[in-house]
Amino acid sequence: MAKTRPPLTRDRILDAAIRLADDGGLDSVSMRKVGQALGVEAMSLYNHVANKDDLLEGMVERVIDEFELPDEGDWEQAVRRCAISAHDALLRHRWSPTLVMAPGMGISAARLRYMNWILGRLSEAGFSAELTYRGYHALDSHIFGFTLWQLGHSIPAAAERDVVGDFLRDFPFDDYPYVGEHIRQHLADAPPDAKVTEFEFGLDLVLSGFKQRL
Repeated sequence: MAKTRPPLTRDRILDAAIRLADDGGLDSVSMRKVGQALGVEAMSLYNHVANKDDLLEGMVERVIDEFELPDEGDWEQAVRRCAISAHDALLRHRWSPTLVMAPGMGISAARLRYMNWILGRLSEAGFSAELTYRGYHALDSHIFGFTLWQLGHSIPAAAERDVVGDFLRDFPFDDYPYVGEHIRQHLADAPPDAKVTEFEFGLDLVLSGFKQRL
């Protein structure tokens, strides 16, 4: 007896596209390849997604839906949890930060919920309208900006040993001792405070600055 294929839906299409992007980056996502992954013709996808842009916007919305928006806890704890969960989600989908920030990318319902949640937590905590405005931008730029920086500085595991070896051999440590110390810290097995990630360290500085203004 032939196995019944699950019905084609927008959710299944987005799931397949995200898997392709997670495995091979955005270049691996096309209507043809998504169709192949689902065992259908590419034209049948258009019954559920309008075009490639609609597909990409749906993928972005899925990622932002992974951001935690906690109701409990004080504003600082809640915003910290949200920011860390957002950073983790963006790292799980390494293709997503660039796409989220791309000019012309529509603001999805998930992005509006995330924005409204942060703005609401800051406003309800007692920040003025101006500080809420500035605070949102500081948080959003740290979440997305740091993640983009981190991904841009990552080295593929297979190439890491040779790249690091060549760099260390050629670097003029005597001429740039402070940069040299910084490099050695980068290459250490764990950061100076292994309980706090670099992302969290910067996030805590931002939140500490907020508290001083409140």
